[in-house]
Amino acid sequence: MSATVLVIDDDPPIRKLLRMGLATQGYAILEAPDGRTALDLLAREGADLVILDLGLPDMGGHDLLRAIRANHPDLPVVVLSSRDDETGKVEALDCGADDYVTKPFGMAELLARLRAALRHQFATQGERPVFHADRLTVDLVRRIVRVDDAEVKLTPREYDFLRVLVLHAGKVLTHAQLMQSVSTSSDPQYLRVYMRQLRQKLEADPERPRLLLTETGVGYRLRAPDAP
Repeated sequence: MSATVLVIDDDPPIRKLLRMGLATQGYAILEAPDGRTALDLLAREGADLVILDLGLPDMGGHDLLRAIRANHPDLPVVVLSSRDDETGKVEALDCGADDYVTKPFGMAELLARLRAALRHQFATQGERPVFHADRLTVDLVRRIVRVDDAEVKLTPREYDFLRVLVLHAGKVLTHAQLMQSVSTSSDPQYLRVYMRQLRQKLEADPERPRLLLTETGVGYRLRAPDAP
């Protein structure tokens, strides 16, 4: 059975573009030109994933995102917006968005983000005890971390940060979300220190990371797990 995507956007050409692009990948499509129609569709028909434009005619995009999260806490939401300011991205992610794609966008990138959001949802619902991505393996049960089959020793706090990233692999986590999950400190420098230490231990080239990715001004993303 194909996944159903609800596209919430008041721009008909954008909805048509998304409808055509998603249909070629086997997705079923629902469309809403405004927030109230979207909430009604979710209540009546449901969806497996939401693509949300923040600039809607009847309500603020962040308000709609909060309403979706209140009623559908596990529903993946990818924000699609012409706003590219870091504050807007952080607010959307802190409101519960799983990812943020800026217009204009490439369909290939958007599809990759959608697949990552869906994988994250499935992994959360049936949490996999062993995570694999590229050279990295994390056994969440035994708390063992390996790179190229060689065990890597992490400090307890380094492991705590990595575990949060693993549980949300493929999703952008803001600085605030990471700090609140692991530490009471609110100093971003504290987080940067641990990310630098993790890259030194996990990346082949810490200066050009492939696993622990920086979303400039927003937070960090751990590469999505390899397909089983």
